[in-house]
Amino acid sequence: MKSQASTLTDDYDDPLITIEEDEAAHEDDLWFLPGSFEEEPDGLPPGPRAEPLETAVIDDWAMAEAVHAAQLARVAGRLGALDDRLLRGPEGWRHRLALIEAADLSWLNGDRMSSDRLALWISMRLSGAQDDSNALARIGWAVRRLTSGPGPMGDLAAFLDRRDPEYVDGSSERFEDRAGGWLDVMAAAADLHPVTRACMGFHLWRLAGLGQNGDQMEAAVTASRIGASDGSGAVFAPLAMGGAGGLRVSGVPADRLGRWLDGMSSAIFKAMRTLDDIEAWTKQAETAMAHLSGRTPTALCKVFTEWPLVSAPMAAAMTDASRAAVQRNLAWMEAQGLIREVTGQGRFRMWTIRER
Repeated sequence: MKSQASTLTDDYDDPLITIEEDEAAHEDDLWFLPGSFEEEPDGLPPGPRAEPLETAVIDDWAMAEAVHAAQLARVAGRLGALDDRLLRGPEGWRHRLALIEAADLSWLNGDRMSSDRLALWISMRLSGAQDDSNALARIGWAVRRLTSGPGPMGDLAAFLDRRDPEYVDGSSERFEDRAGGWLDVMAAAADLHPVTRACMGFHLWRLAGLGQNGDQMEAAVTASRIGASDGSGAVFAPLAMGGAGGLRVSGVPADRLGRWLDGMSSAIFKAMRTLDDIEAWTKQAETAMAHLSGRTPTALCKVFTEWPLVSAPMAAAMTDASRAAVQRNLAWMEAQGLIREVTGQGRFRMWTIRER
């Protein structure tokens, strides 16, 4: 009995276990239950990542514009001077510059067309056996777009002469959709300077899927029209007259914009120098031909300011003068040292102005 009483006494002397402690002890023994959800590693595959916003691309070009702000201001000033000069000058100046620019842009696609050969094809559809008809068509399109017509921001498909076929496979992306994406980005960058937007649009062209078989001429012509969109005299901003280094595709936006501005500066300088030569020749020709009667001499002078090469049939068609009158005036102008014959042959002769 004594032993039993001692045992009972020892049990009553043990400290009491509370309900909370008992539950905690039982939970520690439940090793098969999952742990805290916060500590559980995520074993699910990663979900789709969000695509970078278009505004991020525009921000990069805005930063590039800030880096080259001083150089951009100088180029914009020179472009404004060219625009004012073309606004006050004859229409033929724009046409001559467009021929030079289109011929220099042809080197982007490896066509290597000179402005003289291009003028012959556009004026009289004369081409050599070595000329590519598709290349001539592309460059002819460039001359038309660099000379006149609405710009690309209204209807890009009409500007490029490209349309989706009537029936398009549902698995293939439509050109109108690609063009719409590019136009949306350009519209979102409206706060950038037109020269900066032109550079951005050129470098985003292929990323938007707008290039055809590596054709860069479409992108360059479109960009040149955007660069001059604030002007009223210059239809396009010269890009390739001083060399195509500004159109090289490499580097970050700041590097690309810097090369673009350098290339534009050289191209504008060449355009202004070309206009200087044409203006000086026009004054010389008008002085020398002042005593001549009839409308043919004045009309011939205008033709030579527009075209780098002129033939007798071409001049007769453009001046509405007789073949005899045109040949007589061409011979007189050559004798006076105003023009020179460049073919050196008796038939199919071509003349160009004699620059001082």
